[in-house]
Amino acid sequence: MSDMRLIVTGAAGRMGRELIRTVAETDGACLVGAIERTGSDFIGQDAGVLAGAGALGVTITDDALPVFARADGVIDFTSPAATIAFAELAAQARIAHIIGTTGLTPEDDRKLSAAARHAVIVKSGNMSLGVNLLAALTKTVAAALDADFDIEIVEAHHRNKVDAPSGTALMLGEAAADGRGIALDEHGVFARHGQTGARKRGDIGFQTLRGGTVVGEHTVLFAGPYERIELTHVAEDRGIFSRGAVKAALWARGRKPGLYSMADVLGL
Repeated sequence: MSDMRLIVTGAAGRMGRELIRTVAETDGACLVGAIERTGSDFIGQDAGVLAGAGALGVTITDDALPVFARADGVIDFTSPAATIAFAELAAQARIAHIIGTTGLTPEDDRKLSAAARHAVIVKSGNMSLGVNLLAALTKTVAAALDADFDIEIVEAHHRNKVDAPSGTALMLGEAAADGRGIALDEHGVFARHGQTGARKRGDIGFQTLRGGTVVGEHTVLFAGPYERIELTHVAEDRGIFSRGAVKAALWARGRKPGLYSMADVLGL
């Protein structure tokens, strides 16, 4: 089988450059497109040179339509609005769409579900193997412990992250809620300030930290009577996310249209 022809969106960003390097280094994959927003100073540059991977002969462009027409898949870590636009293009082109974008709303998710009728979409708040194992463990532990154990999720990221809580934290919250058999939108607590009163039984709390150059840290805390359990994942390099995304793209090739997760990719 020929190499999978991949597009990277947000090509000039930190994650975009990491993805370009990973695609260039991965057997069975090749870069055929690099997309940036209109007006970017990086349009016209060689994507490989910008990413430090050497010249790849792929010029960064803001004209996505012709690029999608010659690709097998797109890897997308951008913004919610951009991701929805790319989902429509991927559905029209019938190519795989790997989504690592966070901050998506329920309405965005409905649009992605519609696009998944025509495209293979793999969407995850985090593409790393370790985090997806953490989510599976979180669900198992939440199911094993009753509501005497309070659940709190603490996440930390670099100062430039624009959404909170992180997509990974929300993914872990959903895993905990699934384990408990409850709905996160009914039991999630995302802010505490002032006279909040006693903690409600069954709540799932979130705490967000931002600063420095932290790549990503997540802890799920189960605090019970006189004991606690902590499950923690620490990301030390963005390469874990890009490698997971490229793995997801290769897995998606030839699949039936639908909405998948990294749990499907990893067989969890």
